[in-house]
Amino acid sequence: MKYFITGTDTNVGKTVVSAWLVHQLGADYWKPIQSGTLEGWDRDVIQELTGLTRDRIHPEAYAFKEPLSPHAAAALENVQIDLDSVMMPLTDRPLIVEGAGGVLVPLNSSQTMMDLMEKLAIPVIVVARSGLGTINHTCLTLEALRQRQIPIAGVILNGPLNEGNRQAIEQYGRVPILAQLEMIPCLSRESMSQAGSHNFLHQEWCLRNPA
Repeated sequence: MKYFITGTDTNVGKTVVSAWLVHQLGADYWKPIQSGTLEGWDRDVIQELTGLTRDRIHPEAYAFKEPLSPHAAAALENVQIDLDSVMMPLTDRPLIVEGAGGVLVPLNSSQTMMDLMEKLAIPVIVVARSGLGTINHTCLTLEALRQRQIPIAGVILNGPLNEGNRQAIEQYGRVPILAQLEMIPCLSRESMSQAGSHNFLHQEWCLRNPA
């Protein structure tokens, strides 16, 4: 059981959702391409929120200092991202793979994050904001994934509950809403472990058996 976590935008909540999925599925974590290490590592956030031991947080294929799109951050360090060198970690446990930014974020002069998704060939979970504008952004993301025939497990909405937007994304995006995450005032390992019963409308069968 492996899932690739992408978003409709940067800072949409992919790392928090990844931490929750690690809790729910007993999964390992891997972020293949990380930029912005000067401001912190997503793997450290995951470890803080989940308590995963380091052997269950798999090393990045690429990591760059500046908080920029991967292609730009790589260029500043005179590095060219080569997807042939990005290999799925070996693990007997479920695996949560977190992308960087959205589906069309550039990785090099000719490839985007979708090329990485296509290479890894695992179902994608889209993290989207729950508020105004999310229908358009989410449906565009889903359409781009379908054009490349990348399997979609579903969408997780992040933010205040919005029943109208949830229904619209299900209808127009033709996709299940796997969960809805309301704001967690104080992120911690304890609040993350409790989020499944208090903050999410969770359909576990969808996560374990994606269409």
